[in-house]
Amino acid sequence: MIISEPKPWEEIVSHLKKGEKIFIVGCGECSTTCKTGGEREVLEVKQKLEKEGYQITGFVIPKAPCVSAQIKLELSKNKKAISEADSILVMACGLGGQSVKINDRQQKPLHIATNTLFMGGVDSTGLGFFEYCSACGNCVLELTAGICPITRCAKGLLNGPCGGQNKGKCEVDKEKDCAWVLIYEELKKQGELDLLKEIKPPRDYTKKIHPQALILK
Repeated sequence: MIISEPKPWEEIVSHLKKGEKIFIVGCGECSTTCKTGGEREVLEVKQKLEKEGYQITGFVIPKAPCVSAQIKLELSKNKKAISEADSILVMACGLGGQSVKINDRQQKPLHIATNTLFMGGVDSTGLGFFEYCSACGNCVLELTAGICPITRCAKGLLNGPCGGQNKGKCEVDKEKDCAWVLIYEELKKQGELDLLKEIKPPRDYTKKIHPQALILK
């Protein structure tokens, strides 16, 4: 899941022209879960903009605006409302915003209402979001008991803890558990401590050269 947060309201309206006509695009998946672009948030923003003198020509909340087939369909259904708008306000992650840009045949100017933070997991309460994976392209979870040291270790160490951990806590952030202590304890439970003896090679940073693409055959 892509985790996002709302941009400050003052920042959003600072990019709008007085009396601008706006069409809003939300997100039915990640941004809905993060409470940054679901129906409730879209309606709240719509109301606030209207109170400040902006005209909302319409809104849509596709399940996943980052999927071209979905956003193309929703934009097509709302062709008239979009044509009446001066711009589109996207309440989704940066990926969703760029997908709207790519798939909008009318090529309306875009305004982005959120900051994209990280790729994260959601806890059982649905209110906590935690970064567990950095999409590094060199997954080592098989060797680290399913705990990612690249992401969860503040230093991204691949071959065990640094000398700064104290009582299982990270020296960079004493509120956080040392990822390598967690890995050690989990491997110990599984009877696989020998995996710690395997020296992992340096990360292949060429797998993180941007922009990336994957074309399925």
